[in-house]
Amino acid sequence: MASDLDLNESDHDQMVSGRSLWGRSGVRPEWRPIGQNFSAEVAVIGGGITGALVGEHLSARGFSVVIIDREEPGFGSTSASTAMLQWEIDSTLTELEEYYGFERAAGIYRRSGAAVAGLSKLIAANGIACGFRPRNTLYLAANQEGARNLLAERQLRRRAGLPGVYLEHPDLFTQFEIDRDAAIFSPSSAECDPLLLTWALIEMAVRRGTTLVKASVTALHSEGDHVTAETDGGQLVEARHVVLATGYSMPGFDMPKLHRVSSSWALATVPQDPANFWRDRALIWEDNHPYLYMRTTADNRIVAGGEDDGTTDPEMRDRKLPAKTMAIREKVKRLWPKADTRVEHAWCGTFGETADGLPLIGPVPEMPHVLAAYGYGGNGITFSYLAAQMIGAMLAGMQRDWFEDFALDRDGPGLRRFGEGVVRMGSELRE
Repeated sequence: MASDLDLNESDHDQMVSGRSLWGRSGVRPEWRPIGQNFSAEVAVIGGGITGALVGEHLSARGFSVVIIDREEPGFGSTSASTAMLQWEIDSTLTELEEYYGFERAAGIYRRSGAAVAGLSKLIAANGIACGFRPRNTLYLAANQEGARNLLAERQLRRRAGLPGVYLEHPDLFTQFEIDRDAAIFSPSSAECDPLLLTWALIEMAVRRGTTLVKASVTALHSEGDHVTAETDGGQLVEARHVVLATGYSMPGFDMPKLHRVSSSWALATVPQDPANFWRDRALIWEDNHPYLYMRTTADNRIVAGGEDDGTTDPEMRDRKLPAKTMAIREKVKRLWPKADTRVEHAWCGTFGETADGLPLIGPVPEMPHVLAAYGYGGNGITFSYLAAQMIGAMLAGMQRDWFEDFALDRDGPGLRRFGEGVVRMGSELRE
């Protein structure tokens, strides 16, 4: 049985606008045009953080890999990420329990935690210089109703064996000087520079024999036991398997029914006096919609973002950048009055999300030997690491029942929420 797929990546160049602060001290991997037809066991389409993690992991497993991207590696959605590496998911455990039941929801949260731990070990074991730092998180209530919801969420997390403590207003204000009704304080998250991480992972893969090429894949032909990728230069790449890691778009066919696209905005301030930061430099995010999220950087800036909405037109998204930047800046000042909110960097990007807040990972229906690895939401890098592990296992012939939790064609109760207009606007730039 043969399956063909025409690809149109014309929207790829319009994923991101503005200027983020990442990658200034890094060495970019060599990225050369494709010169001739060639073959590999696995062709990874997309050289952002997802493609880098997949390529690194598959090369470590001994697969011959080619990474193909029309953009310079990392300069799609990855460059717009704020790289808050959290195990807490945009959909709360309470919401996932409502969708899928407690055991399945708890398992998903535990795997997210294991993904952050695994990524941390990978970075440490290879000495990757990417500004990686372990961080605690503060999940803030927006109001008294939110405080009650967070208390119930923490109780459910305790039942699932997940770490963290519930802080009422007096403790939150005393310990963090943050004037909110409540928060959940949790360990075991992290932060990094996403471009430096992406480039380092690609270099690790290249040292094992992975090929990194500049090309636009225009069509895929799945036939028999292989897939042929056509490129814009007329060259062909033949592979046993293809992995799509192309950001929010799987061009050429309809996206899964759980998928939606939205835009998010972010800023980085001038360097701050380190003495004026909140305790632990914890990663901060809210239970509000759209929510504010904040982190710090190695050179003492505050990175903040949010203001997500359903804008998909790049020109309209870009026109909103000044107003969205001002709104984020004002929220930062209200939450942390000590902040110097002068802005040195501001940017925006368009990202994918799903109705249940979970990634889309695994075989593409009706396209034999083609798999997808899409991170999505505020846990993009966390889920990208999970995708690399899952796809590595799949290609090695291993299957697990829980892989279905992230299948592209899964059903999800969250579909009803979109239909009713109750969209979970988890901020994609956070990851």
